[in-house]
Amino acid sequence: MIRHISRLRLTAFRNYASAALDLDARHVVLTGPNGSGKTNLLEAISVLSPGRGLRGASFDNLQSLGSDLPWAVAASIETENGPADIGTGALPDGGRRVRINGANARSIEAMSDYLRVLWLTPAMDGLFSGPAGDRRRFLDRLVTTLIPAHSAAVSDFDKAMRQRNRLLEEGGDARWLSALEAQMAELGAAVHLNRSDSLQHLQALIAESLDDTNFPAAQLALTPLLEAEPVPTVSAELEALLAQRWHAARGLDRAAGRTTSGPHRVDLEVVHAQKGMPAALGSTGEQKALLIGLVLAHARLVRLRCGITPFLLLDEIAAHLDPDRRSALFQALDGLETQCFLTGTDALLFEALQDRAQHIGVRDGRLARQG
Repeated sequence: MIRHISRLRLTAFRNYASAALDLDARHVVLTGPNGSGKTNLLEAISVLSPGRGLRGASFDNLQSLGSDLPWAVAASIETENGPADIGTGALPDGGRRVRINGANARSIEAMSDYLRVLWLTPAMDGLFSGPAGDRRRFLDRLVTTLIPAHSAAVSDFDKAMRQRNRLLEEGGDARWLSALEAQMAELGAAVHLNRSDSLQHLQALIAESLDDTNFPAAQLALTPLLEAEPVPTVSAELEALLAQRWHAARGLDRAAGRTTSGPHRVDLEVVHAQKGMPAALGSTGEQKALLIGLVLAHARLVRLRCGITPFLLLDEIAAHLDPDRRSALFQALDGLETQCFLTGTDALLFEALQDRAQHIGVRDGRLARQG
């Protein structure tokens, strides 16, 4: 069977006072005017995974304006082992809690036992030519679908680094600095090795499908973590080296007002494999196709390594694809054997899906099944 969302319920989420969808295993096409709530519904599904969802918003910002109820998202997932009820919602302190089958989950990552989620949004169209931070966040999303704890490691590393930067600026205690650097080293080593291992497996899978002409293939690499020095592949050795580096760089980092080296400075390099050309130099259409091909390949990798094919959330994905490439995309989505959620303003863009999708109209935070 295809693992899928059979019920989705939203309460006080963005522009939805409440919403309910009962679904089968087919793809879901959401159509409606701009600003009607299509992306908000995708975002609701995206928070059923570690991290802050497809917009990266703080949980306070998910709250529906004017509602006295806290926001909540709940879904029933049909799995090979039977249905599972997953829910997440706001806590008074600005965080969130997760419940699975009616009980509080042991961790946010526990949701990943039942579903993994990947997404593409219009904001990602300039990913290859935009800031390095956007590519790191994209990479970390890919890694999190393989290693659910990765998202927390990235967040905790950033928090420890901010504390170190503040302590350096204030001229704080050297022992406290050493403790923070040790914590950063443990987290930073995990982040880097997670990224490296995930990219290695993804690149190997992409290499197997270079002859596929529907979507271009990517060659992927990380920029060096440490300049002019080999990076250990053993976690304990990398931790020791990072801690040593940050200790030695305290004066430099204090003057710079930031931590000048580490996994937060690494960039994802992407090359159009068939053309041997940096992705950033490709046309807008080539970059879009390359990004789609990369996400499709990663979805296959997650299925192979984790046994769970991710749900794909594809926001305005068909708007700038020609008919042939749209047809190829829909065929590729079918081949993944997962439930995909697609949005658009024009229902005609999804005609090629025919009855392989269920069509939902969205208007002003209200949902209506289409014929």
